[in-house]
Amino acid sequence: MIQTVLKRDGRIVGYNEEKIKAAIRKAMLQTPLGEDESLIQKISDRIGVSGSEQMTVEEIQDRVELELMKSPRKEVAKKYIAYRDKRSIARRAKTREMFLEIIEAKNNDITRENANMNTDSPAGMMMKFASETTKPFVDDYLLTPEAREAVRGGYLHIHDKDYYPTKSLTCVQHPLDRILQHGFVAGHGESRPAKRIETASVIACISLETCQNEMHGGQAIPAFDFYLAPFVRSSFIEEVKKIEQIAAEDYSDLYDIALDDFVKKPLDGLKGKERALQHAINCTVSRVHQSMEAFIHNMNTIHSRGGNQVVFSSINYGTDTSAEGRCIIRELLHSTYEGVGNGATAIFPIQIWKKKRGVNYNEGDPNYDLYKLACKVTARRFFPNFVNLDATFNHHEKWNADDPKRYLYEVATMGCRTRVFEDRYGEKTSVGRGNLSFSTINIVRLGIECMNIRDYGERIDTFFRKLDNLLEVTARQLCDRFDFQKTALVKQFPLLMSKLWVDVDRLSPDSTIEPVINHGTLGIGFIGLAECLVALTGKHHGESEDAQRLGLRIVSHMRSRANEFSEKYDHNFSILATPAEGLSGKFTAKDRKSFGIIPGITDKAYYTNSNHVPVYYHCSPRHKARVEGPYHDLTRGGHIFYVEIDGDATHNPQAIRDIVDLMDKNNIGYCSVNHNRNRCLDCGYEDATENLEVCPKCHGTKIDKLQRITGYLVGTTDRWNSAKLAELADRVVHK
Repeated sequence: MIQTVLKRDGRIVGYNEEKIKAAIRKAMLQTPLGEDESLIQKISDRIGVSGSEQMTVEEIQDRVELELMKSPRKEVAKKYIAYRDKRSIARRAKTREMFLEIIEAKNNDITRENANMNTDSPAGMMMKFASETTKPFVDDYLLTPEAREAVRGGYLHIHDKDYYPTKSLTCVQHPLDRILQHGFVAGHGESRPAKRIETASVIACISLETCQNEMHGGQAIPAFDFYLAPFVRSSFIEEVKKIEQIAAEDYSDLYDIALDDFVKKPLDGLKGKERALQHAINCTVSRVHQSMEAFIHNMNTIHSRGGNQVVFSSINYGTDTSAEGRCIIRELLHSTYEGVGNGATAIFPIQIWKKKRGVNYNEGDPNYDLYKLACKVTARRFFPNFVNLDATFNHHEKWNADDPKRYLYEVATMGCRTRVFEDRYGEKTSVGRGNLSFSTINIVRLGIECMNIRDYGERIDTFFRKLDNLLEVTARQLCDRFDFQKTALVKQFPLLMSKLWVDVDRLSPDSTIEPVINHGTLGIGFIGLAECLVALTGKHHGESEDAQRLGLRIVSHMRSRANEFSEKYDHNFSILATPAEGLSGKFTAKDRKSFGIIPGITDKAYYTNSNHVPVYYHCSPRHKARVEGPYHDLTRGGHIFYVEIDGDATHNPQAIRDIVDLMDKNNIGYCSVNHNRNRCLDCGYEDATENLEVCPKCHGTKIDKLQRITGYLVGTTDRWNSAKLAELADRVVHK
């Protein structure tokens, strides 16, 4: 006897014979003889009694067909079969419509979910087909009923769900020295150890590109200056040896000469060894510059994931005070300032300046001059961003200015904002570690569900009860995904699990990755704190101290629960200020459908990213920093502070330094500055005019308007989804 039915979406429901009767009745009504209630009852009884305890919808429908074919009403069977086919076609229609939108390269929220992915290319289309058909498989077969319901209800979003079946991890900070010193094998190619700066810069590109194909998130290098510095010296020695051959002199004492810096200078008036030294320095600097140019150019042109996107790459630097490290930093900044191709701003890699007192922040610090240069470059090219090593939560007790490997104890950031530092299973470090997966909760929906409770205390208590339940569901979902990921074999990730991830030297190719992936983090993200607070208090945290207190209480509670989950489930849980791109509109659309348009909450096409003050709220950078700063210590899975400035920042690098000062004063972990930047694609003219449509130099109309989205630069807004375009239109300058 049938007791339960397994639905197509994976749900298990109780058996209801009335649904069988209704379907047969509809088929009978389409025939000349009409309905026959006694036959309907006889068939439904026979199916219910003779069936298995649990059956699928398809199995039951097959039984209905057979019973109708055996009955005197065979014409009803034909109508029933036709009805089934029609319903099947209707179910497939949505998939067909979605596929046609991809095929026809339509500009919509499906094809523009990720602004740095070209879904118009054949490879991009193929990847999008796979992505959209894989997600339902995850819902049906890999999620628990509670997680599935949370997703369908608009409470939870599982990031990179299309990659879930691949068991891939999100991101990693590359320990590039392992590859540069020992080489690596990935696929059918083999790379020898690097000997000169040109090779080192190319291997850095290859490492990032190769690993991008093994992971679903971004790639980063945590200490770009430290890793490449040794190859400045080896290239310098090569230049000295060239001079020795030409001059027939022995300059071997110059090989290891102590230098304060590598700076180009004229050779006028120099003779003998002094001239040879400066000439070798000049040639070395030129080679480093060309290598940095090549690195940036390659990171904007080489493609991964089947050729539909450039590598989501980031590099951290700024704290190597050696002559060689300073040379890397300086020439990288000079190359970035000059631009790529015909002077275009490089989209990748995201460059991140590691700001630290005593090293590069205050006048008199060894790299203070390079910090000023970094601000100048940011004023024109948007990068570098700035990570604050002086933030209280970024301190490391083992950091020592005299340690040549002090970068191991410096936090490094993934460009979008992801932060990995603390580790329950090993040394606190960013190197060789990353995020495993993350999911985002919709705290706005919880706030809306509570907003009509009149008593404020009861309203807030109810909200926190709902929040606790949702956090539990999210933590269990992340643990389930971890349990799935850990079954992957080392050989499935030939570079990541042979050279990059921490402790991989103790794994064999045929073993699972379970022994090492617990060094990574599981991120619980959130979106729409501002709208949530409007629902609960009537105002957001940028305009109300009471709302700010509640906002900090909410995120502090989430942080405390993450710590509890770390103990309970034995993982590295962290709270993430979610970088919502496609998600920013998905939650909103679902909530608007459920609750209608609510002023200040669902009246826009997007929810505000994480704990940010709304982009449309007029306030000063100082006020924004004071409000958002306290959340950075609570969101150790990643965070970012944005400031929008007006005017032509190219001529005002001091404006960038002022923002970094705010970062320092407000214990902010990571920050980025946005400003107008237009570029004529015909002649290369650049300026900061708002809404520029015609080039004042050549009168061309092909204007590239550079914008930043969730941490990344995007050269054209044509690939932005509707929600992010709406947010862009609402952004106001902070002044």
